[in-house]
Amino acid sequence: MVAVGYDDQTHVELGELLKQRGMEVPRTKKERVAALEEADASTSFMSRAESALPSWASVPVVAAVVMLVVAGSVTALLFGDSILGFFSDDEFDGDLIDFDPVQARAFTEGLLELGHPVWEGRMSGTAEEHATAQSNLDNFTSFGLAAEDNSYAVPMFEIQDEPQLRICLPGSIPLFSGIAPCSLADADRQEIDVIHREEFVLQGYSGSADYQFQDNIPVVDLGNATDEGAWENASASIGLVFGQGGVSSNTQLFLKAQQSDLYGLIIVTWDSTGGENPPNNCKLPGEQGRCVPFFKSVDTSQFESLPPGIPFLMVDNEVGQLIRDQVVNGEGRIAMNIQVDNQGERDVKAPCGILPGKTDELIIFGAHHDTVYNAAGAVDDTAGTATVLELARQFANMAESKGEPYYTLKFCTWGGEEEGLHGSKAFVAAYMGQLQDNLRLYINLDMNHVDIDLENRGNGLWMIGNDVTDMNYIQQIVDRFEEENPMGLADKYVIHTNTLDGEQGSNNAMPYNSDHAPFVYDLQQEEGDEPGRALLCYGSGSWEYHTYRDTMDRFNGDSLAVSGIIYGSYAAWLSWG
Repeated sequence: MVAVGYDDQTHVELGELLKQRGMEVPRTKKERVAALEEADASTSFMSRAESALPSWASVPVVAAVVMLVVAGSVTALLFGDSILGFFSDDEFDGDLIDFDPVQARAFTEGLLELGHPVWEGRMSGTAEEHATAQSNLDNFTSFGLAAEDNSYAVPMFEIQDEPQLRICLPGSIPLFSGIAPCSLADADRQEIDVIHREEFVLQGYSGSADYQFQDNIPVVDLGNATDEGAWENASASIGLVFGQGGVSSNTQLFLKAQQSDLYGLIIVTWDSTGGENPPNNCKLPGEQGRCVPFFKSVDTSQFESLPPGIPFLMVDNEVGQLIRDQVVNGEGRIAMNIQVDNQGERDVKAPCGILPGKTDELIIFGAHHDTVYNAAGAVDDTAGTATVLELARQFANMAESKGEPYYTLKFCTWGGEEEGLHGSKAFVAAYMGQLQDNLRLYINLDMNHVDIDLENRGNGLWMIGNDVTDMNYIQQIVDRFEEENPMGLADKYVIHTNTLDGEQGSNNAMPYNSDHAPFVYDLQQEEGDEPGRALLCYGSGSWEYHTYRDTMDRFNGDSLAVSGIIYGSYAAWLSWG
């Protein structure tokens, strides 16, 4: 007798039943129900077969009969038209979808207009990020999609005033004059204002402090941060770390600063190779070799509590050397006024446009709509958000002619990515059961962009997935793309494909560095759960990453069409093919 009531049991309960029977545990609820029902049906068939045979028929005889019956059935299936393809590699027989790079550029320019009036960014939890999410919702609605407005309270910092960093070189002060160096009475002093965003940038979850020259806060040179003795002697000082060449992550540095009771922490970005292989931020046009500072965040989950009173900055190599020469090793003084609230939570948005399908099974396109606070973020990742918007528009148009898709399609954009994937992680947690049961594929578009200088910065795009079947189809679509060469794109760009299907943390695993990661790994809530299936795309040449130079000056709209057409064609074929 076939068991009943599996549909009423939870995802976890079904997993326990499968484990009790010694069976493999599929990822989705639907697959778990099917496996249990198939097992029940097989048990029932064996019982009926045994009862129908004469008394001389032993269990081995019954088994032999069953094997003969099953073998005959399989033979029929193998030569049936409807199942032949099931045991072989299916071929992609769909069409390449349309994608309008001009419209994608217009979406990008529209979103950049919503940036901070001074800093240009659309930082998570701010009015600028919220306006961006609302703009995306409005676009989804205008395309004819259903709108889903998601908002999540997550750990987030807030910059409350214009950050200031200054250096003072004392003047010639007569002995026994009683004049304090760098005071107003020090008439010959030289004060240097370090330019925010161009010459220094706050780091994620920096704390606050207001230090003036008269406070005479010492600065300690921590080198590349590997000398434990230097950290021990840096208490009640501002630590100066020269980045690269052994420097650990921002998270580890900020933890060390907290443990060592530092008054502040400054990272210097510089070229430790001496010009042989400079980092990208040290070779930007027009900067004459200056290493432009950039934003990095910390992993807030590693802190019992974030230090509220430790400012955390990155400065360029010239400012860093000035601090080392004139403050650490000279009579200079440093002042900073950093007002950041790094305690508590702020709301980040995760808007979605929905194209309902015949089933609840899901294909989700996603990109993050937030940017670092210090940059317009034309490439990272307004380009990806514009790609999602253009795909949403194309799929809405396709639905008018093709009708209802098989899969329900969602087009989502995430806040909170730059500070720790907060938006996508919260979305996955909120919809965990639905995603475990129904997610067919998540497609992430983060910096799926190639710089305008193809000759000097490269022309490659990397398409990566964690499922062999998906990637086989993607390779076929890439081949079709290169054959049909829409808009001449195949002549301009080199497309690389790769399958990363290893376990989390292995050399062959999907990286946990963008919004695909929660959809892959966070769905694994218990032992035996399969990871989610995902595709992602990375472009090349974005040397301005996380700097104030990430503007429309380097924007290349037609490069977005490559991933848009290839991944869009796959999703359309799955949905209507």
